[in-house]
Amino acid sequence: MTRKHLTITRRLPEQVEARIRRDYSPQFNTDDHLYTSDELIAAAAGADALLVTPRDVLDAIVIARLPGSVRIIATLSVGYEHIDLAAAAARGIQVTNTPDVVTDATADVTMLLLLGASRRATEGQALLRSGAWCDPRPTELLGWQLTGKNLGIFGMGRIGRAVAHRAQAFGMHIHYTNTKRLHPQLEQNATFHADFRDLLRVSQFLTLHAPATDATRHFLNAQTIALLPHDSIVVNAARGSLIDDDALIAALRTHRIAAAGLDVYQGEPNVCPEYLTLPNVFPLPHLGTATIDARTQMGLCALDNLDAALAGKTPPNLLNALIHQRAL
Repeated sequence: MTRKHLTITRRLPEQVEARIRRDYSPQFNTDDHLYTSDELIAAAAGADALLVTPRDVLDAIVIARLPGSVRIIATLSVGYEHIDLAAAAARGIQVTNTPDVVTDATADVTMLLLLGASRRATEGQALLRSGAWCDPRPTELLGWQLTGKNLGIFGMGRIGRAVAHRAQAFGMHIHYTNTKRLHPQLEQNATFHADFRDLLRVSQFLTLHAPATDATRHFLNAQTIALLPHDSIVVNAARGSLIDDDALIAALRTHRIAAAGLDVYQGEPNVCPEYLTLPNVFPLPHLGTATIDARTQMGLCALDNLDAALAGKTPPNLLNALIHQRAL
């Protein structure tokens, strides 16, 4: 049987690439640079499928230029803001993502952000690296413990629930808001707030786990920050667009917000430079899914989607159905 042609835009973990070589006729990006739109179109020539990443922007213009042979685009991510689903659907191209396999890795990084921000890790590392740590004092770099504190979770999906499970092991009290209240078995004694404003008022720690939509854009802004308790700590391992950078930076400068832990940014990899000058920001370069385990499972999940679509079956993580849901 003739193997299907697959274009892969970036290098992937060894186990994933081995399966691609076994099952497909691959077109790899051998030097692993970010394709321009023209390069992506050229690389897609004759391809039955594309395996892309969030850095590959497939807007309506790019999708219109894809060769007619392309039947499916599989993105190595949960988010799909970089792909115009409506344009793909109009051309009969299926789009899939990798939602389930990123949960634990992202929840782990969220805990790292909570701890790094609350224990003033940025300032501590700077003190060590500068050689200035020479006279430790009892009042030096006092941070905030997680134990006994309220953790507010904005978005209680798979990742939010995994964070809640981990945070409970630290002795935190879980509060959350969501599009709808969870079943008690999933809620695990967390306190539900139907109004997000009520959640913010009790959140000594706040972690964001909502998708990037028009409704969630700049959810954390000057008005919502004003509802948080003084000296609260904010972390974001979801989407950079959830935060109004100017508002958060102003709150961090005045210590209205004690600290922030950030793994995602608007316009990344370009980061608002003010964040990198603030000692009470614990920043990471979008490490949420950056484990061998998670990236391998993401790649294998993407291939499962491709295998199904190219065999004439419905992919497990088909996104095109969202177009029809939004139209209802």
